[in-house]
Amino acid sequence: MALMAMLFALVFVTELISWIGQSVLLEFFYSLYLRIFYGSAVARQKQLRSEILLNKKELLQTSAQDQFAKWAKLRRSVDKGLSDLEKLNSELATARTAFSLKFNSALWVMTTGLQFAIGWWFRKAAVFYLPPGWFGPLTWWLALPFAPAGSVSCGVWQMACRRVIKVGERVVREVASSGASASSGASDGATSGSASERERKATEAQDVGKKSDSE
Repeated sequence: MALMAMLFALVFVTELISWIGQSVLLEFFYSLYLRIFYGSAVARQKQLRSEILLNKKELLQTSAQDQFAKWAKLRRSVDKGLSDLEKLNSELATARTAFSLKFNSALWVMTTGLQFAIGWWFRKAAVFYLPPGWFGPLTWWLALPFAPAGSVSCGVWQMACRRVIKVGERVVREVASSGASASSGASDGATSGSASERERKATEAQDVGKKSDSE
C-alpha cells in the first residue's frame, strides 16, 4: 500500500508540474532566488535604470554649445551608467542561466528520475495482487517486467496512474470551460434583457409624449 501511494504521488506531482508549466515554475522560483541572493543587485539595477533615464532626459534638454561643461558631465554620467548596467545585466543573466540549469536538473531528478529509480529498485516487487481470473490470459502482462505472476508491477501501475490523472485533467478543463461559457452566457442574457427593458421604457415614454402633444 505504501509503494502504491508513493508511486501515485510521484506521478501526480509530475503531471501537475506539466499542467502548470515548467517555465512558470522556473520564473516563480527564480524571482524568489533573486530576492534572497541577489536583492542588492536587483535594487542596484533598478536604481541605475532610473538614473540613466533622468540623465538622458536632462541631457536632451541641455545645449551642447551653450552649456558644454554640463552637457559633457551628463554625457559621461550616462555612458558610465550604461556601462555599469551592462555589467550588472550580464551578471544577472549568468546567474539566471546557472539557476535554470540547476532547477531543471533538480526537477527532473525529483520527478522522472525518481520514478525510474523507484521502478528499478522495486522491479521485482508487487504493488498489489489481482483477484484470480479477473483479466484471464492478460494477467501476465500486468506483472511485466519482473513482478510476480498475478500482481501489478511498478511500471504498469505508473502507466495506469498517469492515464487516470490525464483523464481527470481533461475532465477538469472541460468543466471549467463549460462553467466559464455558462457564466458568460448568463451575463450576456442579463445584458440583453436590461437593454430590451430600456428600449421598452423608451418606447412607452415616446408614446406618452405623442399623446400629450395630440391633446
